[in-house]
Amino acid sequence: MPPVPPQKEYKYVNSLWCIYMVSVVSAWNAELVTYPLDLTKTRLQIQGEVANKKDEKMVRAPYRGLLRTAGGIVMEEGFFKMWQGASAALYRHLIYSGTRIVTYKALKEKVLSSDPSEKYLPVWKSALCGVTAGCFAQYLASPADLLKVQLQMEGKRKIMGLPARVHGIRDAFIKTVRAGGYRSLWKGAVPNVQRAALVNLGDLTTYDVAKRFIMRNTSLEDNHFVHTLASCCAGFVAAGMGTPADVIKTRVMNQPMDDKGRGLLYAGTIDCFKKSVMNEGFGALYKGFIPIWMRMAPWSLTFWLSYEEVQKLLGAEQF
Repeated sequence: MPPVPPQKEYKYVNSLWCIYMVSVVSAWNAELVTYPLDLTKTRLQIQGEVANKKDEKMVRAPYRGLLRTAGGIVMEEGFFKMWQGASAALYRHLIYSGTRIVTYKALKEKVLSSDPSEKYLPVWKSALCGVTAGCFAQYLASPADLLKVQLQMEGKRKIMGLPARVHGIRDAFIKTVRAGGYRSLWKGAVPNVQRAALVNLGDLTTYDVAKRFIMRNTSLEDNHFVHTLASCCAGFVAAGMGTPADVIKTRVMNQPMDDKGRGLLYAGTIDCFKKSVMNEGFGALYKGFIPIWMRMAPWSLTFWLSYEEVQKLLGAEQF
């Protein structure tokens, strides 16, 4: 009889639940480090939103670039307001980050891999894994994203002399549900999922492919330098692909609703796209690109270094 191949030793640290928790902790670390750039990006994307004629003070507010917007938040609202809405972001990553990594690894290793020992998937398979994982995770986490965007805009409304719409994450949740039911928590979910598909195609897939490419074509081993190079590639590609969808997602989520839970500014994703381009030009779709890129690069770097280091300390398989 042919010899029976040895069974691969099972390690709890390689289980999907352990990977899930490591992903969440790594994402929280990256989120807190880079959150001020996310807040700045959101403010830039809403700035000059011509379609929002109800809040004319917001439309007529003088345009501020990246540095002046960030400086204005610190000077006018306070330093710690740079983390306004961070609680919703942490709730989001409790769902989003763990789900996307676990889904990606499950698809990569158990669904699309024809050979269990295959380390390097073709790019198209990695891309399919990244897009699917991103869409699924983001749809689940979309309500937390909605609440985060609303909280991030409260400081701006206060400075412009406008009444506050929400007071904290619990209040935002209750008012959103009262206004349009639980379904309204998924307002903007379509552009959000579209953005997640593009971002994860840029982040997950690019990181995986870039890391394997570097290791196969150089003498470098699986170390921090390789992780840094792959993270930089992932952050740039993710920012370039995801910014237009991010702008549309932010505007759809931030718009006021009528008593039936319908948006007052945009009928949907396509309507927001048309109005933004017609009123402000194609460049409106890339509002906030610099802070998105500046955030995604260190976010990706912080996340992947944290993830890989914790996995290494636990004795788990590397990504």
